[in-house]
Amino acid sequence: MDNFQKKFIEEATDLINNLEEALLSLERNKADNELIAAVFRIMHSLKGGGGMFGFDDISSFTHNLETIYDEVRSGRLKVTADLLGITFSSVDHLRSLLDPNALKNDQINKNHSILLGKINAFLKQDNTVELVDSADNTEQESDGTNHTFYIYFAPDEAIMDNGTNPLYLIDELCSFGNSLVFPKTGKIPELSEFNYSKCYTAWDLFLITPEDINNIQDVFIFVEEESELEITKIADFDILSNKKIIDNIHERYNEKQNFDSTVLKSLIDEQVEKKDSQTVTVSEKLKVFTKENVISSIRVSSEKIDELMNLVSELVTAQASLSLFVEENNEFKLNHLSENIENITRQLRDTTFSVSLIPIETMLTRFHRLIRDLSSEFDKNIEFVTEGAETELDKTLIQGLTDPLMHIIRNSVDHGIEPEEERIKKGKSKQGKIHLSAFYSGASVIIKIQDDGRGIDIEKVRVKALEKKLILPDKKYTDKEMLDIIFLPGFSTAKNVTDVSGRGVGMDVVKRKIDEIRGIVELESKENAGTSIVIKLPLTLSIIDGLLVEISNTKYVMPLNFVNKIYSYEHEQFDKAFNNIIVVDGKQIPFYYLRKEFEITGEPLSVEYLILVKYEDKRIGLVVDNVLGEYQAVLKPLGKLYKSHEIISGATILGDGTIALVLDTNKIIHEFSFKS
Repeated sequence: MDNFQKKFIEEATDLINNLEEALLSLERNKADNELIAAVFRIMHSLKGGGGMFGFDDISSFTHNLETIYDEVRSGRLKVTADLLGITFSSVDHLRSLLDPNALKNDQINKNHSILLGKINAFLKQDNTVELVDSADNTEQESDGTNHTFYIYFAPDEAIMDNGTNPLYLIDELCSFGNSLVFPKTGKIPELSEFNYSKCYTAWDLFLITPEDINNIQDVFIFVEEESELEITKIADFDILSNKKIIDNIHERYNEKQNFDSTVLKSLIDEQVEKKDSQTVTVSEKLKVFTKENVISSIRVSSEKIDELMNLVSELVTAQASLSLFVEENNEFKLNHLSENIENITRQLRDTTFSVSLIPIETMLTRFHRLIRDLSSEFDKNIEFVTEGAETELDKTLIQGLTDPLMHIIRNSVDHGIEPEEERIKKGKSKQGKIHLSAFYSGASVIIKIQDDGRGIDIEKVRVKALEKKLILPDKKYTDKEMLDIIFLPGFSTAKNVTDVSGRGVGMDVVKRKIDEIRGIVELESKENAGTSIVIKLPLTLSIIDGLLVEISNTKYVMPLNFVNKIYSYEHEQFDKAFNNIIVVDGKQIPFYYLRKEFEITGEPLSVEYLILVKYEDKRIGLVVDNVLGEYQAVLKPLGKLYKSHEIISGATILGDGTIALVLDTNKIIHEFSFKS
């Protein structure tokens, strides 16, 4: 697969995601003409791009879909549940067809034939289609008004290297209506310097069409980044029917004049014949599409972003070495320069890592679709509400978060939300609700998934936990402690495990996946009121602001956002503490003696430090030998040697070249709380 096919796959994936999102919106408002037009445009773009880059199966398949939605767009057909069902299935199939070898797969090939049969049957069988009555048809049909567009298209010289022939694009434009095309050949070199694989030509094109500017723009969707492109709507009538205007255009072309907005306006205003009954003028503000005013972002491969982030990480480490050198050698002259470089490095770090952040809305369409399909499968009425879709997370976190959230949502639909009859008997609204919200909290992001379904029966959890000997029969446990048991491997209270999910089955996998991305997952539930799952995640996995500490000769870093306070105590106070409990500010606080946890030999210091770390209502102390200060840690993965040490999440290189281990404070708090 060449680079340009890879680029098409990226672009097509985005288009298919946009198509799915538009279809979900269209399902809620079947008469929305803007959504219908958007669906048609996306299909048109997929068809054109597929044919251009060798994905002929995508092109031909999408052409059949486009035919149906052209009928819908013109008002001759209505959007129905049957049509949407076929289209959603087609979206899934289009994703599978992005593999160039897809049709070598028997199952995909079979699906291809089945869907094509359904699409053709939909077009042929009147009883499958709900026709629009004549009154509606009159309202929805286009008035057929022609518009005149001026298009300037100057492709990159290397455009044909990726298999794109710009003449195909010109032909597609001309298929929209009547046109007047002028090639600009001024850049064609002498024959001795001519390269047949290069494109030296640009085009001025006047197009008369009832299409809107978006459809014209879509023709160039796969080449606009490598081209100079301008699309201007210059009139709401056919200028080519006016001989004076045509003569004027030819005259300016022969004189090799450029067609800027002033010239375009004067071409028409000076030549249009004024009539008493009707005066035709050009809008003072021409509607212009140019690459410069539309493209506010560029597509960059994730590999390049990863490489940039690695380089910035190395810069952070180098800057720390410089700061250490200045401090150790009393280089006061360099001190100001070192501080300045430190500030710039921090700003560069923050800006660079913001590039890798993507909004969580990128995965929400999948959840909307999942709930739609499962609601239909289980015959449940469910509304999916989202809040904070613009909240951004590191792309690695998004990738690691998608599967756990999918499982949680499946659980809510399958075992949480009740059928309509059951909800009505309970006095609830017949429509269940799943609410997903995301928001920032300090240096973290909180994601909350809440349903208003059955909730979890704590007593059933208690009985099952006793059966599996996970709790003591004579000990009282809080509801929170009982709910935490659900995250243990293999635990489930579900009587019937379905193909979709099983409340509890797989929740240990959810927790493990969240742990892997340094997150915390909390479960709250009330019987007959619903279940809420809260996930707390760091903004990025690459760099943390940490507290550098020392135990014996080994240095450690713990995330600074969890650190509450630091205290110093005589060693004997820890040594004599009963059940690892020490009094801090008049309150009993459990502590984790890290020297013992890491099996570090040697005599402890006479004075040690207790670092109070806090998350929500949980507070524990971590005991270390020394506190060295704040440190900006660039995280590096650990090898197999530390795989068994779950409370160590990574390592970092200090300014003097030594290694410090990064403590997973999240896991320490949770594991210590559970053991307690």
